[in-house]
Amino acid sequence: MAKPKVVTVLSQKGGAGKSTLTMQLAGGLVRRGRRVAIVDLDPQETASRWAQAAAATAPFPAAVTRLEDAAALRQTIRAAGRDADVILLDCPPSIEHPATLASLHEADVALVPVVPSPADLWSTKGVERLILQVQASRKGLKAALVPNRVLRTNLAWDVLEVMREFTLPVLGASLSQRNAFAQSAVVGGTVYQLGRAGAEAGREVDKLVVEVLKLTGEKP
Repeated sequence: MAKPKVVTVLSQKGGAGKSTLTMQLAGGLVRRGRRVAIVDLDPQETASRWAQAAAATAPFPAAVTRLEDAAALRQTIRAAGRDADVILLDCPPSIEHPATLASLHEADVALVPVVPSPADLWSTKGVERLILQVQASRKGLKAALVPNRVLRTNLAWDVLEVMREFTLPVLGASLSQRNAFAQSAVVGGTVYQLGRAGAEAGREVDKLVVEVLKLTGEKP
């Protein structure tokens, strides 16, 4: 059996949409026939609470495992990999947390959600430095910045241009600031379950899934 791909989602500050990116990506991957497992490393337990909000008749499409001990991450990934093609790691919003560094040493791909604002750009610099340090010893680790909660304003477009000056590449897909993403968390699901209300958001997630699968080296 092929070894599962491990994708870690990390940021330096809260509010970047880390868990939203993780959960929507999980839903999109499942729709493409992948078996997905999520490891919730964030002390805020957003991914776990999100999945718990799902109705019994429509459970969240990916299993979520809560993990408090970063030292057990490799063992947890190995166990989850028995039933998953892709494992998503939702990290704490801090590069100083031991779980964040541990996730980078286990991942095939690192995704950094970035809200197009000056404050988020400043915090992303620290995340980028950490990833580049790990890449120096782990040549196979791929990484990209993911524009998230994007508003269609001149400031947002200016910030997106600045993002292209980072060393890490900007993923060729982004998620907008849409009510559908928040609503899907309320119901414990993904935007795909919202019908017409989630259609535009679903198309954005579809594009995200294609780009992430390319990073993992798999065909979309």
